[in-house]
Amino acid sequence: MHDSAPPWLAALHGAGPWVGLALFVTLLAVSLLVTGFVLVRLAPDHFSSHPGPSFARFSRPVRLALLVGKNVLGVAVVVLGVFLALPGVPGQGLLTILLGLLLVDVPGKRRLERWILLRPGVLAGLNRLRARWKRPPLVLDSPVAGKPS
Repeated sequence: MHDSAPPWLAALHGAGPWVGLALFVTLLAVSLLVTGFVLVRLAPDHFSSHPGPSFARFSRPVRLALLVGKNVLGVAVVVLGVFLALPGVPGQGLLTILLGLLLVDVPGKRRLERWILLRPGVLAGLNRLRARWKRPPLVLDSPVAGKPS
């Protein structure tokens, strides 16, 4: 290991494959639990007509801080999702990216969310998970002719 590596990283390097396996299992479990919890709690029409969070009851500085915090958290979750989508990394990459997109306010967000949901098996898998927790299925609005969804 390189001489300038932090001590905790050098300790992990010498610990053997069990540390890697434990990290793999832990990341997989945390990813599944958090992503599943949030997606089960969504309103059934979230991807069709959900207006987004309202911070109107807060003062202007607090609203700005909440908006910036929500977007920073969303970008961090999207980055984590991209990492989890890499081959060999445990976790639900596409679902984690979708979770991060729910938080950010960017142009084209709805179109990208819809694209992810329409990947083979994603929406059906989410609706099976929601049915297991006795939640109604997610519904998508139908695209208007001539307008991108």
